[in-house]
Amino acid sequence: MTLLSRRALLRGQIKQKVHTLPPGLIRPLAEICEQCRACVDHCPTSIISMQSGIPTLDFSFDGCNFCGRCREICPHADVFFDDDLAFSHKAQVQSHCLALNSVECQLCRDHCPTDAIRFRPRAGGPWHPSVVEDSCTGCGLCIGHCPTNAISISVRSGSHVDAQP
Repeated sequence: MTLLSRRALLRGQIKQKVHTLPPGLIRPLAEICEQCRACVDHCPTSIISMQSGIPTLDFSFDGCNFCGRCREICPHADVFFDDDLAFSHKAQVQSHCLALNSVECQLCRDHCPTDAIRFRPRAGGPWHPSVVEDSCTGCGLCIGHCPTNAISISVRSGSHVDAQP
């Protein structure tokens, strides 16, 4: 079943799903994951799903709150996870962002828990967004709230585990 936001339903849009790996991974899941689905069943925000036998995160409707439940419940947590629950990716604003196209919108900023998305004043038009990489946790809350799917994820420089498309 595909869930639609009210805005998407009224506009006839279905959001594109953005998939990535759970936070804090130090090794690819395909090497060890037993597909037990414990992380899927215990995620309080229900953003973990199985894709081709690998647990992935879907930020279409919610974000990661870094509760650590996926790490606690995983039988291989000592192999998969680092001490720090962090993502190897960050948010990135795409060119089809409403604010970049002269339409006032700051929904991504309004839903960012770390204020990593900031808007710069611009003469004669809406303010332009920018992502402060050091502040962005990669939680994905901004992604599901963007009405035009203009926020994607990109791999942080120096990251040791790549995000999945």
